[in-house]
Amino acid sequence: MSLLDLSLPLKNPVLQFSLILFIILFAPLLLGRLKIPSLISLIIAGAVIGPHGLNLMLRDSSIILFGTVGLLYIMFLAGLEIDVADFRKNSTKSILFGLYTFFISIVLGIVVALYILQFSLLSSILIGSIFASHTLIIYPVVSKLGIAKNKAVNVAIGGTIITDTLALLVLAVVVGISSGELTSGFWIRLVIGITLFGLVVLLVFPVIARWFFKRFDDSVLQYLFVLAMVFFSGFLAEAAGVEAIIGAFLGGLALNRLIPRTSPLMNRIKFVGNAIFIPFFLIGVGMLINIQAFFKGYETIKVALVITLAATFAKYLSAWITQKLFGFSLDQRRLIFGLISAHAALALATVLIGYNIIITTSNGAHIRLLDESVLNGTILFILVTCTLATVVGEKGAHNIALAETAEDVPVPGLLPIDERILIHTDEISTVDELVNLSVTVTSDKTRRGIYAMHVADNSMPDEMAEKNAGKLLEKAAVAASSTDNELMGLLRYDSDVANGIASVIREQKITDLILGIHHKSPLTEGFLGSSSEKILGRCNVTTFIYKPAQPLATIRRTIMVIPDGAENEIGFMLWRQRLTNIIKNTGSKLVVYASKHMISLLTEVYAGSIPDAEYKVFGGWDDVLFLSSEIKNDDNLIIVMSRKHHHSYHPKMARVPAYLNRYFHKNSYILIYPVQTGIPDETSEDTPAQPLKKTMFSLEMVRKMLQKVYNIKK
Repeated sequence: MSLLDLSLPLKNPVLQFSLILFIILFAPLLLGRLKIPSLISLIIAGAVIGPHGLNLMLRDSSIILFGTVGLLYIMFLAGLEIDVADFRKNSTKSILFGLYTFFISIVLGIVVALYILQFSLLSSILIGSIFASHTLIIYPVVSKLGIAKNKAVNVAIGGTIITDTLALLVLAVVVGISSGELTSGFWIRLVIGITLFGLVVLLVFPVIARWFFKRFDDSVLQYLFVLAMVFFSGFLAEAAGVEAIIGAFLGGLALNRLIPRTSPLMNRIKFVGNAIFIPFFLIGVGMLINIQAFFKGYETIKVALVITLAATFAKYLSAWITQKLFGFSLDQRRLIFGLISAHAALALATVLIGYNIIITTSNGAHIRLLDESVLNGTILFILVTCTLATVVGEKGAHNIALAETAEDVPVPGLLPIDERILIHTDEISTVDELVNLSVTVTSDKTRRGIYAMHVADNSMPDEMAEKNAGKLLEKAAVAASSTDNELMGLLRYDSDVANGIASVIREQKITDLILGIHHKSPLTEGFLGSSSEKILGRCNVTTFIYKPAQPLATIRRTIMVIPDGAENEIGFMLWRQRLTNIIKNTGSKLVVYASKHMISLLTEVYAGSIPDAEYKVFGGWDDVLFLSSEIKNDDNLIIVMSRKHHHSYHPKMARVPAYLNRYFHKNSYILIYPVQTGIPDETSEDTPAQPLKKTMFSLEMVRKMLQKVYNIKK
């Protein structure tokens, strides 16, 4: 113990890191009892242990490093989780929002600094850029609540890139003016640098990432690759003349489609960021706060109050205009205000640069562009705005999350209340992708409805059967847990695989069945022969037969073929919802081949959920051969099939295995067999279903049908 240096500030790296971890663990718990938001509790904890508090730790290079990583992580997550289709759709709104938010803030900042604080024009412009910039400090809350795809969030994030970029350009111009380097060469270098940087990140990065993800499935390698790409993107941004946070956001945007929100990789990215990097950033911000600065003089208090009130009013005015202009709700206005009203990293960087710039006045005196009162006032300004943004933004975010949850409640009796997905595991190499598909087809609210089973032959010794099944089911459980889902493993002994699967479906009230094919195995007629005929005949649930030639995350387009009469099957709405989940969770483009009547139905149904879908007329099953020239690498083919003796069945469906083996063996594909049965109380399940008189079902008819299929209580 005598060899340990326990003097303050702490210098032992092990003890420093332990202290930080205990703060991350206990600060939100202790201060949460006082109704203090977790984000603010970490900032307060940083102020307490920092050099201006108890002086337990210095804000040294390690804190700065992890804090920088945390800030870039926030911007990266914003780009990664944003709804790209909605982002493009609302790009005009985002640009407009960013422009008027920037100009309202910077103009008010210049006016306040000139006429109230009596600063010079150059200093006032710099203070205006502090007003204009902001930090998405409450984005981790938005991400945790699952509302990152809300339109208000998309508009606010898009506007953030506009405002922060313009604020940084203003900072660069002020620095150039003060140093005498603002020449035409400066603008040429800036424009060329930003253009090259944007093209490399948005066009080259996705190609490299898709190549990497298709060839390396190791979870550690994938995470390190993503981290390296993000921070290299930040470096390229700095090389182009803008801040690294812009690069981090564009890096997330470039990788958006390749990291689905339901994937294990996304779960790891969010877990590490929320557990380590982002809390480090918040604690580092807290270490900057010097409460004693409030009592050093009237000027510091005056600057802090003026810039806090003026900047908050500017951001509130922008949020209010956005609400009225775009028809947002009160909670969306609160959320937008919370996202854009917090000032942290950029404000600090700007004031430190201004503080370090020495200018010469007309009478030969040397003064700082921003004096000490502005420096201390800005630090207090950071604390107040972060607190206010968190309180108001969290309230709006929680209310929006509750409202979206209420909207997602299914109509009683219309759809199965519990989604229960059963995976049949037989080949260890396909387990991961089967689990990924099971997570992808489920809704966001389903977390505990996944089952994996293995059917062992009765003649096999128990010890051998349990050993083989144990490996398969353990791998499935690990794959599910990496996506934050629970999976139940089941081992059944049966001489017939179809009997074992059918028994589990009845016992566990399974709604969807997933069967896998190894990517090197052909889809033989035997697979769709006696064995699968038994499974399909005895298991009247939505069934997916999946051959994963490449990870779902690397799919560019989903090509779907829908036969005539598919809309008349009672499982039509069930597989249609599964398709919506696949498209939303993978971000792939949907291309549908169907009849004109089906296209008219789907166009209306998917108008809001899948707005950029493409529809083409499917002339018949011979057109499957035509698809061989249309399908490309990184396309996923989905074909809606039918069991025999049902009105969406066509004899040429028997040729599908041969077509897939000959023309589509390099692509991933999924065969979907929908729930099919006759009209309840009119035909038995063993007789062919009769065509329905109406295309769309009435609510009562669907309720009766699904009650029979799933034994749903009224």
